[in-house]
Amino acid sequence: MGFSAGCSRCCGFPAGGGEAQSQQKNPSLPQVTHHHRDKWSKKMDFLLSVIGFAVDLGNVWRFPYICYQNGGGAFLIPYTLMAVFGGVPLFYMELALGQFHRTGAIPIWKRICPIFKGIGFAICIIGLYVSFYYNTIIAWALYYFYSSFSGTLPWASCDNPWNTPACTNYFGRSNVTWTNFSRSPAEEFYMRKVLEIQKSGGLYDVGGVRWQLLLCLFLIFTIVYFSLWKGVKTSGKVVWVTATLPYVVLLVLLVRGATLPGAWRGVIFYLRPDWGKLLSTAVWVDAAAQIFFSLGPGFGVLLALASYNHFHNNCYRDALITSTVNCLTSFLSGFVIFTVLGYMAEMRDVEVEDVARDKGPSLLFITYPEAIANMVGSTFFAIIFFLMMIMLGLDSTFGGLEAVITAVMDEYPQVLAGRRELFVLGLITVCFLGSLSTLTYGGAYVVKLLEEFGAGCSILAVVLLETIAVSWFYGIQRFSHDVKAMLGFTPGMFWKVCWVAVSPALLAFIVISSLLDQPPLMLFDYQYPEWSISVGYLIEASSFICIPFYMVYKLVWTPGSLKQVRSRVGHLLPTAVCCRLTRPRPHSEQGLGGDGFRK
Repeated sequence: MGFSAGCSRCCGFPAGGGEAQSQQKNPSLPQVTHHHRDKWSKKMDFLLSVIGFAVDLGNVWRFPYICYQNGGGAFLIPYTLMAVFGGVPLFYMELALGQFHRTGAIPIWKRICPIFKGIGFAICIIGLYVSFYYNTIIAWALYYFYSSFSGTLPWASCDNPWNTPACTNYFGRSNVTWTNFSRSPAEEFYMRKVLEIQKSGGLYDVGGVRWQLLLCLFLIFTIVYFSLWKGVKTSGKVVWVTATLPYVVLLVLLVRGATLPGAWRGVIFYLRPDWGKLLSTAVWVDAAAQIFFSLGPGFGVLLALASYNHFHNNCYRDALITSTVNCLTSFLSGFVIFTVLGYMAEMRDVEVEDVARDKGPSLLFITYPEAIANMVGSTFFAIIFFLMMIMLGLDSTFGGLEAVITAVMDEYPQVLAGRRELFVLGLITVCFLGSLSTLTYGGAYVVKLLEEFGAGCSILAVVLLETIAVSWFYGIQRFSHDVKAMLGFTPGMFWKVCWVAVSPALLAFIVISSLLDQPPLMLFDYQYPEWSISVGYLIEASSFICIPFYMVYKLVWTPGSLKQVRSRVGHLLPTAVCCRLTRPRPHSEQGLGGDGFRK
């Protein structure tokens, strides 16, 4: 084509057509160096891995809280609309991209739009930040799991060494006075025994490392290593337990919760519609943010997991199945949580909203355990509840780290080929060392900071640029042809409109709204100092900045004068930047990158 000689500046392809030259050598087959690439042993291995990644701890606590806070049953309307027009289309897009190009989040951009390759590096950095705090939450759950093996749960009474005079066990007692200074046994166990946060002076003085949590985290990462070290052949088998067991536990807890006195009060509170809330912009922002964070496009996980599929696998059907399961799980979790909250309100003789104020990890580690401690068979229900939390967390960790592993190994095959076990060990070691600050007495403050800034607006901005790069620069027609090569049919107009306009608009809406409305950051009664917020912004920017940095690097270091580049980009953008050359159609199991990636 007429612009092929100028495309090498931004694309890295040789002048004259790159793959087009390969096609001339053998028109029927792409001339790509192929390396052996693992494939899923069974289709269910892949589906369970995707479901396990998408269904995490946030489904259990975040969705129920956001739902009742934003209008109860009325919230299901914006949530469903955001899923249909935003979350599911991007979920489908990432599965299709990963399956077609058969490579990870970094090298895939050499085939899509090379100047956007910084997106892949940003995804990997965000994945590391998430691993620094997310696994600590699983370690907390493991500590609770171990503590549950006792005749009387340690958070059931105020008669323990860590309790204070403020501890008040008022559950089901009418003669107990509750004040603003009162603390429940479950709250004191979480804060004073598990975290020992009383030994910290905040982020200025986080204190020493809790060796018990250090041991728990070490066990978690050991499980993660031996689940990932051999690739999808091992992780695909582990998820048969970690992805299915939580559903068994959820059903058991749902049945138990439904039989508790006052359960109906919680269900009514959960689903009672407040139609006036739909007029609030914040409700729609929360709905959009919840569905995007829940389904998980932009983390590189869907790209990585789909890259091990067979080329003609029906990723369209997979996207619909797994995203539907994810959303229904969130909805089901609401019943599990609110039947118990209704029970607590009944026993305390208060309104449900008075016991539903806790959100985030506090709901999982204080409110729900407190209710369990006052049930018949409390030990059994505590064990299965925290086992479920561990399983939910491990699944998401498997996916998040696999995204980083696949991206880096596919980017540097000459160095890392055949060395997966060592690379995974090195990555796990980095994640473990990066998590040490979250294991201190003030580690909960660090967890909150990383949760807010490590994967907040930055991941939404990354997804936005990813969608724009694929739909606008790579071209929606080219992407649709890729999907047709795999599935035998072209995506309908609905999907194309969502990819080109609706989904990017929703993402831009969320990012702008989040930047304009930033409430003070607090945890418990601790308000974060200004300097910590500045550190948070640096963390947030450190991943996203990879994108413009790589663009500048690509323009500066690729051969040719800056004047030539400006002329090419100014005249041919977006064509020159993405190098839309005629390329060979892949054959069967060979995606565009074959069974490996040639740099």
